[in-house]
Amino acid sequence: MSDKKAVVLLSGGLDSATVLAMVKAEGYAVYSMSFDYGQRHRAELMAAERVARQQGVVEHKVIGLNLDGIGGSALTDTRIAVPELAGEGIPVTYVPARNTVFLALALGWAEVIEASELFIGVNAIDYSGYPDCRPEFIDAFEKLANLATKAGVEGRPLHVRAPLQYMTKAEIVSKGTGLGVDYGLTVSCYQADADGRACGRCDSCRLRREGFFAAGLSDPTRYV
Repeated sequence: MSDKKAVVLLSGGLDSATVLAMVKAEGYAVYSMSFDYGQRHRAELMAAERVARQQGVVEHKVIGLNLDGIGGSALTDTRIAVPELAGEGIPVTYVPARNTVFLALALGWAEVIEASELFIGVNAIDYSGYPDCRPEFIDAFEKLANLATKAGVEGRPLHVRAPLQYMTKAEIVSKGTGLGVDYGLTVSCYQADADGRACGRCDSCRLRREGFFAAGLSDPTRYV
């Protein structure tokens, strides 16, 4: 097993599956982490397990959270409808503080297993306008990570990497396909059913479908 260790946030969607394949290709021993946070699209958790198994991670960990207890998002409060048309401003599918919480827990695991790299599949081009997907957020969290941890204080810096940050969805799909990612295992839909079938109408479905089309590749997504 490689001496280089990395923790990869794995949602079970297209982007995080691509990141996982990229990190493996760089020669890291990969530890993947998913979150059961009260999301309405819990089928993504089964997708994450499939991807982790297919790509041969060292360990896959699922952490339980109660972000639905906070609410404030269409992904954690079923009383809020998932929009099917793009609107202005930050959409209601934004989950308050989600990436901050996820990265904080991944940071803790990285310290425990002595990994120096955290990877997250956020994107600043083909995305829905979430504030915690911006490069400024990633840079700020890396600074926090090195101020707040024993590893950082003792001179073992931690790095937060977002390799998809400036890639289009088509570029991401092409990259992952070249690395052997089986996108048929993944679930991106915000309101996928229990079997992981996509609605085909939400913003996430739209971006995914357009990505495959622009890349000239067949879309393996299963729709309701």
